[in-house]
Amino acid sequence: MNLDFSPEDVAFRDEVRAFIANDYPADIRAKQDAGTDLDKDDYLAWHRVMAKKGWVAPGWPVEYGGPGLSDVQKYLLAEELAFADTAPILPFGLKMVAPVIYTFGTAEQKTRWLPPTLAGDMWWCQGYSEPGAGSDLASLTTRAVRGTDEGGDHYVVNGQKTWTTLAQYADWGFFLVRTDPTAKPQMGISFLLIDMKSPGVTVRPIITMDGRHEVNEVWLEEVRVPVENRIHNENEGWTCAKFLLAHERTNIANVAGSKRALQKLRNIAEKEGIADDPGFAAKLAELEIDLMALEYTELRSLARQSAGRGPGPESSLLKIKGTEIQQRLSELTLEAVGPYGLPDARGLGNAGPVGPDYAGRAAPTYFNVRKTSIYGGSNEIQRNIIAKLVLGL
Repeated sequence: MNLDFSPEDVAFRDEVRAFIANDYPADIRAKQDAGTDLDKDDYLAWHRVMAKKGWVAPGWPVEYGGPGLSDVQKYLLAEELAFADTAPILPFGLKMVAPVIYTFGTAEQKTRWLPPTLAGDMWWCQGYSEPGAGSDLASLTTRAVRGTDEGGDHYVVNGQKTWTTLAQYADWGFFLVRTDPTAKPQMGISFLLIDMKSPGVTVRPIITMDGRHEVNEVWLEEVRVPVENRIHNENEGWTCAKFLLAHERTNIANVAGSKRALQKLRNIAEKEGIADDPGFAAKLAELEIDLMALEYTELRSLARQSAGRGPGPESSLLKIKGTEIQQRLSELTLEAVGPYGLPDARGLGNAGPVGPDYAGRAAPTYFNVRKTSIYGGSNEIQRNIIAKLVLGL
């Protein structure tokens, strides 16, 4: 593998750095520096800045609005955004449902949903997991019954979804629903796009251990969905689901973000005076080696995609190791800040901030990333996929 960047790639990297330095919104940076949570307007503001530049969807085909970047340029773009600690570009529309739409959708569906998703005018959420169907997603019970009346051909959807990230902001959601209860579990599922403002859709908050309202439960009660909102064939939504999850698992690895977090952890260790502690230094070195190995695996996955083969079973490996590394990073950060990790650094009652600023999110982040080894298909499920597809077991 040639690790030297071409002059064209170096020039592109410099362009990205200059763009971030000049165009990243100052008000968003101020919120991040103050440890204030970003809101919907913040995420969309940065999305639209990136969209105007043409870089918001680096993986999209050119014919649908993608920038036509090489795999190396996509990698460099992700690296620079991570190291500059910019706000995340949310993946639900751009990296999850959009590839399903432009791969399996009709021309009319592509025209209807891709441009507003690209522009940041349409916020998406994912309706996959249910209270009784998480890792065993094929056991989902949300039901869609097809009918026709004076209003046209439609489905009536009833059921409940859970852990629906940022659904409180969503304009649209992509949902897996059961359209044939008599078929084998994977064979009776369809992929529907549902307007979240439809009568019968109720979003209720779930407050997580870090005190945030990030996830929700979504109730669907007699929700009417036009049949033209179904992507791909009826009862073949599992094909879309597997395709989407393969892309999601690759994104979950977030190698660039972990490299940035490792850099922050090193700085914290220096400030706390434990960087030279033999035990801590050994943990940090082991983590860095694992992250470097994961980065090479990600590059191999990118090479596979550039050859037109799409994400393969290595996306499961990326998901497993990427999320384990994220969790280890949060654990070592909590260890590094020591007693300052016990209280929430936003303050106890009216006591004001406790400890240094860099300790403020150590405990909440530790709690929050416990989920990463579960969503997108639990790591236990990913090991089963690797055993089947790679080892032939």
